[in-house]
Amino acid sequence: MQDESASREVAKRILENVKAVIIGKDQSIELGVIAMMCGGHALIEDVPGVGKTMLARSIARSAGCTFKRIQFTPDLLPTDVTGVSIYNQKSGEFEFREGPIISQLVLADEINRATPKTQSALLEAMEERQVTVEGVTHEVPHPFMVMATQNPVEYEGTFPLPEAQLDRFLLMISLGYPTMEEELSIIEGQRLAHPIDNLRSVATAEDITNLQAAARDIFVDDLIRQYIVSIVEATRSQTDIALGSSPRGSIGLFRASQALALIRGRDYVLPDDVKALAASVLSHRVIVAAPARMRGVSAAEVIDAVVEQTPVPGAQAAGWFRR
Repeated sequence: MQDESASREVAKRILENVKAVIIGKDQSIELGVIAMMCGGHALIEDVPGVGKTMLARSIARSAGCTFKRIQFTPDLLPTDVTGVSIYNQKSGEFEFREGPIISQLVLADEINRATPKTQSALLEAMEERQVTVEGVTHEVPHPFMVMATQNPVEYEGTFPLPEAQLDRFLLMISLGYPTMEEELSIIEGQRLAHPIDNLRSVATAEDITNLQAAARDIFVDDLIRQYIVSIVEATRSQTDIALGSSPRGSIGLFRASQALALIRGRDYVLPDDVKALAASVLSHRVIVAAPARMRGVSAAEVIDAVVEQTPVPGAQAAGWFRR
């Protein structure tokens, strides 16, 4: 079992470090770190200019991970993402020139602006932790995480992500506009230089690997597991949902709850951890029914309603019987 207290300190250092760059968005920062702790991927959906790219860069730099950014455009080719084999005339052999996906943290900027064929180039790396180029398999480094961004407003010239690809993201993050006080702090903080210019690493890739192992060690009672599955199962029979979450949603909610419990200083998961993460983990995995969309109901609101209607386990699930 990993040293939970040491791992918790690593997570807290990363959180505090990122907060020096991303002002007033503590919950969004926490979600980004949770995704990294679970070895999952995050989809950041929000309007331009609120810090989506900066969030990914800050997490990568704080974690001491290698970072590469891919600007997705309609003319981007799959080999621009994965890499390509080039014939070397001197050696008489083909050499693999790795693409930007071969990095520990990859930012897929405006992912919905690329064609479906290029988008699919990410799927193998996200799920299998490898890329195959001309029949040869190349592993991605460990730890590995994709943080993708997309604009939810400007859909002209975009290619919406299919459900199969959305399902591979552990959770969805939304930053939102800052308050007046937060925006004033942002202006003051960038008066002379951008805070990320002075941001230093507070962890190493090895620390992140240990952090992921520590999160997996967090205890989850059988009642909590049943609670998680009950929520996901309810999305498949909810009248406002046309397509419910896959079992990958149950696994994601399970893993994310373990990471949140570790951050909050516990070695066991509570129902409150599950409730806090349900919308972020499940909202992008469901399709809201047309009548609900016409009423202006969002996926997150439907998930919140499902959580409210699902009975909460009793005190035994709190892990108190273990004390």
